[in-house]
Amino acid sequence: MLIPAGDPWWRDLSLQTLRADLFAGLLGALLVLPQGVAFARLAGLPPEYGIYSALLPCVVAALMGSSRHVVSGPTNANSLALFAMLSPLASPGSPDYIQLVLATTLMVGVIQLLVAVFRLGVLADFIAPSVLVGFTAGAACLIAYHAGLDLHALASRHAAVWPELAVAALTLAITFAVARLRPRWPAMLLGLVGGYVLATAIEARGGVGVSQMGSIPAILPALSLPGFDLAHFGDLVGIALALSVVAMAQSVSIAKAIADRSGDHIDPNREFFGQGLANLAASFTSSYLACGSLNRSMPNFEAGARTPLAAVTSSVALLALVAASASLLERIPMAAIAALLLYVSWTLIDIRKIREIAGFGRQEATCLLTTWLAVLLIRIELAILIGIGLSLLFYLYQTSRPAMRVLVPFGAERRFTPIPEVGAHVEECPQLKLVRMEGSVYFGAARHVGEVLRRYRESSPGQKHLLIMAKSMNFLDQAGEALWRKEFTQRHALGGGLYFHRPRARVMEAWRRGHSLERLENSHIFWRKSHALAEIVPRLDQAVCARCAVKLFAECPK
Repeated sequence: MLIPAGDPWWRDLSLQTLRADLFAGLLGALLVLPQGVAFARLAGLPPEYGIYSALLPCVVAALMGSSRHVVSGPTNANSLALFAMLSPLASPGSPDYIQLVLATTLMVGVIQLLVAVFRLGVLADFIAPSVLVGFTAGAACLIAYHAGLDLHALASRHAAVWPELAVAALTLAITFAVARLRPRWPAMLLGLVGGYVLATAIEARGGVGVSQMGSIPAILPALSLPGFDLAHFGDLVGIALALSVVAMAQSVSIAKAIADRSGDHIDPNREFFGQGLANLAASFTSSYLACGSLNRSMPNFEAGARTPLAAVTSSVALLALVAASASLLERIPMAAIAALLLYVSWTLIDIRKIREIAGFGRQEATCLLTTWLAVLLIRIELAILIGIGLSLLFYLYQTSRPAMRVLVPFGAERRFTPIPEVGAHVEECPQLKLVRMEGSVYFGAARHVGEVLRRYRESSPGQKHLLIMAKSMNFLDQAGEALWRKEFTQRHALGGGLYFHRPRARVMEAWRRGHSLERLENSHIFWRKSHALAEIVPRLDQAVCARCAVKLFAECPK
């Protein structure tokens, strides 16, 4: 497969980097243990699936991706999305449900590999930050809702409600306190330990037993074979596409965020290649959908990780940790896991980012709010697509109305300045209009540009000549080329002319393909403003120039 070469990180290996990666990997193992269990619960899967998903998929993604610091595994948003999309098709936790999860993970892996092979990684750039923030905030609300339901269900099993609620409250309090007072400490792990100790104390004092996680069937993940009923194939394809978009956007966003701080180069196609292989491995090793995890990647970077071996170390350390503490893990109170999910939901709502987006502009705020509400009110796989579609519509609307600013010479240096920026009453030349074209003239913008040009001709019939400052006109397609060809013909028929100053090479190439260049380049395209005016002003009606009191240009006859 034609995949770009990855970062040769192995050339930088040394005892110092190995020591740093070992420390970061040990911290990562401690972080992912409670997360993996909680996220598997959120996804409607047995707890071991969350642990298994942080083993082989994590190693494959780290070694085959482009980032030195991104750590992959189960994430909160993916877990919730899987549950929301697949629970209508099968009962969560059932063998049929697990088969659907494995099949969906396999499809996501295939889609990600195809994106990498065909070099479509640029598609991730079209997912607006406002859409991701809205999707994450909506997912956070759903996570909190389901965690609350879990706590209610756990408490309602016993006549005494307080033990489950007390365990959840203590877990939540410790997690929040550690996260706030000691940000570098593993807050979720310490919160889980606190809940575990309280549940054990309640049981030892003869209180009502708190519901426990139960044993993990095996330390090593068993081989699995994804399968599904053909009747669900159409549903799974749509679900896998939506999950692929979310997973790819998350992974690339995390990789770029860390690369901005580390200075590393990120290749989206290579990143998708690694993620695709990781999900293929997950589907055959009793794991589920993995992607870049912010909760693990950022601590991995801050702990001093230097190479992808930190992620490998994290997986090996996690395996050893589970093997050494299997008897303890099975007694983890479910109320503590539900509390951790409540904490996760809180951390997912980025208040600072929401305020920033909402204050930036109405369109960004609309995309954020629409995506957020869509996650809550409709099928979650459609929510992200609706947000992306809305953001693209706003973008297309903006690009379909490129700015066309009327200019006049102003100041001691006689710079061509937009009239609103002059700040005083100015008059234009009665025969020559100066316009700066800002943006691409393509099929979506051709109608708007054509309407503006028509208004110029009708509102100022004496300005038969038009000089376009074309440096900021980035692109022409066939419709844009035809528009300028038509304007050239109409201006010529009126006895005037159409001229361009400093058009880009891509624009010149479009005119060449449209057979307009031979008519333009000799006397209608100029590379210096002074040259343009020196050539155009003598072509104006000299009788009008003789009566003109504006004398806007230095080239005007005195």
